[in-house]
Amino acid sequence: MVFCFSMSLLPPQIQKVIEEFSKLPGIGPKSAERLTFHLLRSSKATPENLGAALVDLKSEIRYCSVCQMVTLKETCSLCEDGSRDATTILVVENPLEVIAFEKTSYKGSYHVLHGVLSPIDGMGPEQLKLKELVDRAKRGGIQELIIATNPDIEGEATANYLRMQLKDTIPVITRLAHGLPMGADIEFADQMTLKEAIAGRRNL
Repeated sequence: MVFCFSMSLLPPQIQKVIEEFSKLPGIGPKSAERLTFHLLRSSKATPENLGAALVDLKSEIRYCSVCQMVTLKETCSLCEDGSRDATTILVVENPLEVIAFEKTSYKGSYHVLHGVLSPIDGMGPEQLKLKELVDRAKRGGIQELIIATNPDIEGEATANYLRMQLKDTIPVITRLAHGLPMGADIEFADQMTLKEAIAGRRNL
């Protein structure tokens, strides 16, 4: 990893923080350096507050036992809502996409995979919440699975994997319509695009 200046000139504590920031997605060496020194000199963004927030994130947040959405309880508020259609499950990559679809008229259930199949990134079936979805399907009662992974190579591979795993268990498996452009992230799509994508879903 190449940094913007010689790391040997910095105390090891600063080097360590820069290295840890650099492990985050979308954070390059230069951004990691800026974040580190911002925390060092800022009176508002204190390392203590950031550290405490990260500790709480890891210790208090859990995954819903039904849909794998992030929650503070055993089951999330969406799964506890008896008015939702439990026979239809919308499969998404991450919790932010649940929030995006909640802004539409969708009133079914969800399942959050927490990623997609991507061997180059070390993401195989064991790293995703796929087993939980298969187990959920085997319990019965699901009439339609709507696969809403992103329309890119990894998202398509994940959709095909789900279809192969669940085609004998769930009567109808559909995919969001390709009104969403290739390479786009669902969480950034506007409300109308998402509504049209659900309405125009297709069989796999």
